[in-house]
Amino acid sequence: MAILIDGGYFLKRLPTVFKQADPADPESVAFALRRLIASHLKSHNRIEKLPHERALLYRSFFYDAKPYLGKEHRPVSGTAIDYARTAEATFRLALHEKLRRMSHMAVRLGEVRRERGWILREAVQKKLLKGQITVADLTDDDFTPGLRQKAVDMRIGTDIASLTLKRQVDTIILVAGDSDFVPASKLARREGVKVVLDPLWRNVAPELFEHIDGLRSGFPKPGTAAANQPENHEDVE
Repeated sequence: MAILIDGGYFLKRLPTVFKQADPADPESVAFALRRLIASHLKSHNRIEKLPHERALLYRSFFYDAKPYLGKEHRPVSGTAIDYARTAEATFRLALHEKLRRMSHMAVRLGEVRRERGWILREAVQKKLLKGQITVADLTDDDFTPGLRQKAVDMRIGTDIASLTLKRQVDTIILVAGDSDFVPASKLARREGVKVVLDPLWRNVAPELFEHIDGLRSGFPKPGTAAANQPENHEDVE
């Protein structure tokens, strides 16, 4: 089995599906990932019945992007901002390094590029067009940087194809939330590999069900008694 995790999606859903974790702490995020992986292995081993569920795992893959480390000037005040020193960049770099040290974990990184200038937030645009505010009222917080994540989805698709065509696995667990994986999933299923989607308790489009072999979320359903139980920090490596 291979477990492929869309890192950006996982981090976005983490506060909802695993409230015990601190999404800003690399150690806490890594622990949550180990819990997720262990859950899928235990579930699958109810069928395989191996002496230890870890024997099922070929490798886990975590897909993310290297943080943007450039320097810019804010659009209104003109003050300098060094993205390499931001809390987000510090967190991502520390998380990637921690995951590289995890057993049977591969970290696949795309990149974040500056593709546009500063972008006016949509809600602020509407106020501006309605005359509720003027250009003179705009502040730095009304803009977002024109950054775009590149090559992450491509790496997921490439790995699905490689794992399939090299016959390295017979089951792929995909932790993701959109339909970008569909072409690669079609290839895997045609070649006899089972594809199980873990959307982390987010609803998926009905048409996606024809492109997967199963749907299972590795964390307990949010709001249930099981989800609210405190986690003990046992070794789940």
